[in-house]
Amino acid sequence: MISYDSLTGTLVTPCNPAYKEARLMWNRAIEKFPGAIVFCGTIDDIINAIKWARHNCVPFRVRNGRHNYEGYSTGNGVLVIDVSKLVGLDMDSSSVAAQGGVNNSMIYDLVSPQGYPFPGGSCPTVGVAGYAMGGGSGPMSRLLGLGCDSLEAVELVNADGQLITASREKNPKLYWALKGAGDGNFGVAVRTIFRLPKKVECVTLAALYYPNTDASAQIRFIRTWQRWLSRSDERITLQAPVYHDQAEGYAIFARGIYFGSKLQAEQALELLTNLPGCEASFKEMTIYEAIKAIEDTIPASEKFKSSGRFIGRPLRVEEIERMVNMMRNYPEGSIFTGLTLYALGGQVSKIAPQESAFFYRYSPFVVGLQSIWAEDKYAKLNTEWVQSRLNYINRVTVGSYVNFPSSDLVDYERAYWGDNAAKLRSVKQMYDPYNIFRFPQSIR
Repeated sequence: MISYDSLTGTLVTPCNPAYKEARLMWNRAIEKFPGAIVFCGTIDDIINAIKWARHNCVPFRVRNGRHNYEGYSTGNGVLVIDVSKLVGLDMDSSSVAAQGGVNNSMIYDLVSPQGYPFPGGSCPTVGVAGYAMGGGSGPMSRLLGLGCDSLEAVELVNADGQLITASREKNPKLYWALKGAGDGNFGVAVRTIFRLPKKVECVTLAALYYPNTDASAQIRFIRTWQRWLSRSDERITLQAPVYHDQAEGYAIFARGIYFGSKLQAEQALELLTNLPGCEASFKEMTIYEAIKAIEDTIPASEKFKSSGRFIGRPLRVEEIERMVNMMRNYPEGSIFTGLTLYALGGQVSKIAPQESAFFYRYSPFVVGLQSIWAEDKYAKLNTEWVQSRLNYINRVTVGSYVNFPSSDLVDYERAYWGDNAAKLRSVKQMYDPYNIFRFPQSIR
């Protein structure tokens, strides 16, 4: 029988009353039962956990915000190395350094009250390190770039239990890989350093709501969205769910932060607000107020199946029609089904695909498909509903977003990393030749 006595940090095993809560993922549909969870309060705790796992031949996973859609940061019988206790933050006028357990909300709470925007995500409890290492598409990406584009350095514990740094000057190939490959492939990130954007005095929070939409209205919105996005101002990044909600019925809700005045925002979104039935709201506020308004709409947890795919070319009318119609036939037990459009372009597309591991730079937007349910008895039905519709969406898109993983991919390396997959495998061989850091869709 394996003894956990030599592990340091706070150990939680199945016999511990805290285990029931400690094993949970943000996606409550994930039901995994790790052999033990160690909450690491220091870098030495992480080093010790990796050495312990290797010595005892116990597989392990690395976890922070618990947001992996497919639960790849946990597993049955594994040791979970949880870094969420490492929450140190430092900043100056040009950069911010975050320990491995820092999440979006923590970093916004530090930098945004001082007027600094940050290219983080919209969900407050997502870990910043994992978000950025997966590329990091968020509510300011078109103006500020992806999260990984501001990443200056990563300190991580490698497979030998050594603390190493990846930057332009130190381990540059690893630095390249960490900018888009996804979390958990090469080591445990214990500190990330980001370049800060310039301060901003005022932004406009824009919200476009289209209630009671029939299929033709939803099709019209997506067609107009594509036209708008092809020539839109990069100072606005919209996320737009086209959805069915148990309480609202069929609707569309687009929202984003515009770096400018209310009047400028209204002009920038005129093509969309002119659509029939649009209820538009534009409010000038500080960047901190805007990001908090977005964060406040994110639930504490959900039960869902979801995935995100990169659009490679404008969708044809018949493709949009099919996607909308198949989404409207929602499954029993679903409280929300939707196609969510995540705008890219702008600064994201001004970096070549080979300059970082994030390959799909030229994609104009990501389309996400999701179903959310409340009762466990509907889990299988809703999961199969998403999987069956992804079969079609995969055919009209070019790749998958590693931060929105899907367990159903046949060739996940090609789907996530495109032409960068081969180079990532060579970096993996260089820095983790024995594949110590592995999970169901890790780099092989």
